Amino acid sequence: MPTRVGTGDYRYEVVEGWGEWPVDGVASDVATDSQDRVYVAVRTSQTAESQTGVILVFDRDGNYLRSWGEQLFSVCHGLWISPADEVLHTDAGDHTVTKFDTDGALLMTLGVRNEEGEPGMPFRSPTRAVQSTSGDIYVSDGYQQNRCHRFSPGGELLFSWGKGDPVYYQREVFGNVTGTPGNGPGEFNLPHDITVDRNDLSYVQDRENMRCQVFDPEGNYLTEWKDVQAPNDAVIDEDDVMHIAEGMGGILVVKLDGTIIGRWGKKGEDPGDWTGAPHGLWLDSRGDLYVAEVGAKKALQKFARV
Repeated sequence: MPTRVGTGDYRYEVVEGWGEWPVDGVASDVATDSQDRVYVAVRTSQTAESQTGVILVFDRDGNYLRSWGEQLFSVCHGLWISPADEVLHTDAGDHTVTKFDTDGALLMTLGVRNEEGEPGMPFRSPTRAVQSTSGDIYVSDGYQQNRCHRFSPGGELLFSWGKGDPVYYQREVFGNVTGTPGNGPGEFNLPHDITVDRNDLSYVQDRENMRCQVFDPEGNYLTEWKDVQAPNDAVIDEDDVMHIAEGMGGILVVKLDGTIIGRWGKKGEDPGDWTGAPHGLWLDSRGDLYVAEVGAKKALQKFARV
């Protein structure tokens, strides 16, 4: 019998052995296009001498189709695909946000490759980029500063918001924290994801503060959801329910008013368990869920909605 997981009305069968991987690497994030082809941002080499990445493309059954971007990526991080099949990728290594078509043709670059922005400005190791219904681009800029940015569809910076010293980066890279973490309203301690709903409200997964903060279209703080377990990524379904990849837990399912529907998933060796930590997730047109895990190689799972 297939293994079943989930919570509430969100139930899935584990699709064991999904994906014909052509390379070794770590899946950072995942998204699907209008034809339910699956795009995976993969870190292929992460050493002091070499940082490389690639986008792998599969069909919905896990058959490998193609790859692209081998010469472009440094530290693959966030991946998002618009209803018009435009692919947004955030690179935490080279400080850029790039837009592609689904064949890998580069359409736009925000930021300057391998150059950090000035403090407070784009970008200093960005984490996720998405588009609103109006086409504006929202970016969480989270490792080397605690900021979010909103751009016009053409790439003009409209405004930025957020405060807090990059204490996570100081601790992980230098082993010594000299700054002050931002933990008040509108402040961040590693904004790891930004997601925008149909009303242009933005939801920022404030990972080290274990919360999700909600902002109006002008970046003004509205409210927050507490006790989110190291949130890494989020996606909103057609019923306005958010699914969050929790790095210290599993999948959190929550309404946009903050009401928790439930959580599911656990670390382990059984089918559907996490061998790494949930880092990216996406729902396709059929409601099937894909979860990318860091901390393990080739850790991408598919869960078929039942």
